[in-house]
Amino acid sequence: MKRIAVSIGDLNGIGIELALRNHHTISREVDPVYCIDRRMLEQAASLLALPIPEDFQTIEKIADPFAIEAGEIDAASGRYSYASFIKAVDLAREKKVDAIVTLPIHKQAWELAGIDYKGHTDALRDFFNAEAIMMLGSPKMYVALFTEHIPLKNVADSINEKDLTRFLIDFYNSIDYRPSTIDQKIAVLGLNPHAGDGGVLGNEERIIERAIANAHKTLDEEIFCGPLVPDIAFIPQNRARYTYYVAMYHDQGLAPLKALYFDEGINVSLNLPILRTSVDHGTAFDIAYRKHSLNSLSYLNAVKYIVEA
Repeated sequence: MKRIAVSIGDLNGIGIELALRNHHTISREVDPVYCIDRRMLEQAASLLALPIPEDFQTIEKIADPFAIEAGEIDAASGRYSYASFIKAVDLAREKKVDAIVTLPIHKQAWELAGIDYKGHTDALRDFFNAEAIMMLGSPKMYVALFTEHIPLKNVADSINEKDLTRFLIDFYNSIDYRPSTIDQKIAVLGLNPHAGDGGVLGNEERIIERAIANAHKTLDEEIFCGPLVPDIAFIPQNRARYTYYVAMYHDQGLAPLKALYFDEGINVSLNLPILRTSVDHGTAFDIAYRKHSLNSLSYLNAVKYIVEA
């Protein structure tokens, strides 16, 4: 049985409730250690009116305690969630756990706490001096993002042959790619409407074509297909052909993914010396500690990915 560290996320959100409610389910598959101290756990459990499982393993010290304020964007909760994440990463570095699962943080809370990173992937990239790849999805469809949290106006200038070539090679080498048919490929999306229409609507597709050719030359195998016209890339016929997609920017890939598989999607950090998975949803401040029913499928799938890795 694999041992995992669970970074508890923003305690003003739904992460701790997901951890408590699903502990008995995931502990049948993994041995979890939760990066939260007993004092904060007891406070959260009391607010939620939930029992703490006897085998719920915690950490002695994470960060300074604070008063949980359900649904509030707060520097103290941001600081605690970052400290929880750091502890989980340290446990993975020290080989005390096999992987980490991160529950949702709030980017503005991190900012208020004086944390420079925009999110988990940015931080992991810096911690390990590696080009971490953000991939989101479910077993039915995964989408990797070439550019992530940057303004849309900067995307076109960010697409260059060298970086995209490296990205495609790293992505292929980081996934357990098992095509169901001999001719199944990884789909690479174009940037412009109609994939540029032969240059009439933009020339970025020429860069994408060259990067694909370079990757094939290095890998000595034709793995990628594209650039695909973005507005038809996710129609049913194409989803039957492709499991993995590479999107040029955040919303290009995540808007269709979340429309189709929002409840079950996960976030995976690839191309790192540790395995990190995460839920693919936010802190849900609007329902935190308010006795709403939670959909746990994303969290359970994040654990399942580690079990099957």
